[in-house]
Formats: sequence, C-alpha cells, structure tokens
Amino acid sequence: MILNYKFENFMSFRENVEFSMIAPKTKVKNRFPNNYITSDAGIDVLKTAVVVGENAGGKSNFVRSLSYLQSFFVETETPKAYRNAINTNNIDDFCPKKNKTTQSFDIEVFLKENTLYLYHLEVDFVGIVKEAFYFKNQAKDRYKKIFSMERNDCTIEWENENDCTNSDKCHAKAKTTYLLNVPESESEIEKSLEKAANKEKTFGLTITKLAMLGNEHAITFTDWIKNYLCPETNIINYDIYKSMKNEEDDLRILHDSRYLDIFRMIDYSIIELKVDEEKPFSKTVIVRQKKDGSTISRELAQDSSGVCEFFAWAVQIFKVVYENKIVFADEMDRVLNPVLSDRVIAFICGKKHLGQFVFTTHNVLHLDLKNYMKEQIYFITKDIETLESELYSLADFPEIRYETTKIYEFYMKGILGGTAIE
Repeated sequence: MILNYKFENFMSFRENVEFSMIAPKTKVKNRFPNNYITSDAGIDVLKTAVVVGENAGGKSNFVRSLSYLQSFFVETETPKAYRNAINTNNIDDFCPKKNKTTQSFDIEVFLKENTLYLYHLEVDFVGIVKEAFYFKNQAKDRYKKIFSMERNDCTIEWENENDCTNSDKCHAKAKTTYLLNVPESESEIEKSLEKAANKEKTFGLTITKLAMLGNEHAITFTDWIKNYLCPETNIINYDIYKSMKNEEDDLRILHDSRYLDIFRMIDYSIIELKVDEEKPFSKTVIVRQKKDGSTISRELAQDSSGVCEFFAWAVQIFKVVYENKIVFADEMDRVLNPVLSDRVIAFICGKKHLGQFVFTTHNVLHLDLKNYMKEQIYFITKDIETLESELYSLADFPEIRYETTKIYEFYMKGILGGTAIE
C-alpha cells in the first residue's frame, strides 16, 4: 500500500508534489472505521482517495507520473528525463550539457510481512543523478539503507555544438561515474553493481540490478512496482483501451464469479455473463432478467457506453479488493452516475484487503465529509499565468469542519481552488 508519494518537475507540475494515504492520527478516523486498515507495523493506511479538479488542470498528469516512474522499472534502458515529460518552464535548452534540470520521485510503501520501503530516484537528461532504497519494520523505527548511488562526475562531449538546436540534432555523449554504497552487501555484489553503474552506457535501475542479484528487499519492491501498482490513464474510452490490450489476466478475472458481483452494481437485473474468449470487452454477452422471470441477452458492444466502460473498470476494482492492487483510475466515473460511484467506494471500503483505489473526477458530489475523511480528498488546480499544476489536500484547510461544511458549495465558489473560474 502507498503511504506517501512525492515528485517534482513532471509535465504540468513543477514544484514538489506531495500525496499521502496515511490516515489521520486524530479521533476523527473513528467515524470512518472502514476507510482504512490498521497494520501490525503501527500505521493506519487509507483504502481510497479522490482527486478533484477542472478540465486540463493536471489530474491525468498526476496519474501519468506514476506510469512514468513505473516505466523505469519495466524498461531496460538507462532512466533519464525526457523533454516531453519535463515541466516546460524548466526547459532552458535542449542540450544535456546546457540543461541541468532534474526530475525526482519519492515513494514510500507498506508491503507484506510488516515492511516499509522508501525509494528515491532523481534523473536528468543524461541519466540517473541519485538513487536510494531504504527499509524498516515498524513505523516508529528509523529507515535502514539498502543502497544509495550518486553521480560523482559527468563529462559531456558533442560532435558539433552549433548544430545542437533541438533534441533531434543533439549528438551529445555523456561519460559518468557513480559512488555506490550497499552497507550490508557482500563485496562481490557491490563491485558488480559499481561496475555496471560505471559502464560507458548503463542499463536500468540499480534496484532492478540488485533484485537480479538476489536481494530479497529489492525483489519484493520491484515486483510490487511492476505488478501491483496500476496507474490507469483514460486517454480513450477505457473499454476500448482494455480491448486493445486484451490481457490474459483480465480474462481470468472475467471468469471469476466475484467479478459478476462487482459488475452487477451498475444494473442488478444482470444475472449472467457469457464471456467471449477472443473479444471479451466487446463480444461478451450480458444476460438480464425481467421481473416476470424472462431473460434478454445483448452483446457488450451493443449496450450503453456506461455499461461498457464499467465492465472494464470493474476488472480494476476486482484487483483492488481481491488481489491487493493499487489502482489509480483517471476519471473512472465520467460516465457513471453519483449513486454508482458511491456504491463502488462503499464496496471497496467494506471489504478487508490491502489494495487501494484512488480516482480523479470532475464530480463535485464526491466532496462529501460523510463518506470521506478530509485526508481522502485532494484538489488539483492550474495557475492561469504559469500553467503549472498544484496538488493539495482538504486537510490543509483546518477551518473546514465535518459537522457544518458543504464542501462542494465552497468548491464551486472557488474558495478551495481547483476550479476553472480561477
């Protein structure tokens, strides 16, 4: 489960962005006993959170930042900052020799066996600047270093400086050296890692190399990033996106009887699914039962857009509740009514699991302190002059009280930010 996530200098976000899923330590959480889990590590972690903001405010970029970080663990090439992923106000020049801007990411998680991990990554146009990995077994303990790596020297050469006017013509070559520290590792492993880090052309993250060498902490964390973190950005209709991917794992879930229980939240007249093995997100047949007992069948592609999209999103909800996945859903409820959205959140909170569900939305009806703690509600707003996004929590407003405030009215008036009228 995610405890804290921080990043800076990614797309529309420039300043340090902080997002937390740690439940408050105050008695207010006693009003919401299903909204968090209590771990043996001495920390309470939220199951859900909602991020509200105007169109083009940066909600999708927030979710994409996690996809971006995750991609470094999946790809084998050297992680580096890419021009189209840097905040435009931080790009002074296209050439790596002239542009010193960096991106940084910090993610703190609680995983099985009562272990907390903290991972830090900083990259620039050349590659990794800093990378560090820590762990502890109790929230009250201090973090112990598993490894740290920091760039010691960087020499950049290029064929023709005069031609270095854009990224296509820049032929700069970098030679870097790193200082590596692995406190509890055998000398052979540290030497192997240091040798890999100081090659003229490096490949991959240090943590993935350490996992390949058998470090249990690195293996556990890397597996979690790759397989349990699920940032889902809604670039196109989500049902179409899922049909394009057509993953075998999704097909397995569609055949699970528990999936039908989730999908039926959109329409309780649905009694059966006849899953199509080749095109499950379009050719699957939905069977409904009328009050008189008769049934009607219809292919998914012929059903409403809301049903089609929820059919796909229900897979992600299944992963949260039954597989302990961490899902960041970008505008899942854009075609769902508020009643169904609340039903989904209530379902997730009502089950015992170690998954988390965070979703972005335009729906101001989610600004409700009857279903959420203030720490579960986030806003994203964009500065109209700099076009930079900002993320902040309702918990940052101590004057907001649970008993008297209609949050959505404050929001619509622009008092809490996050609205286009700014």
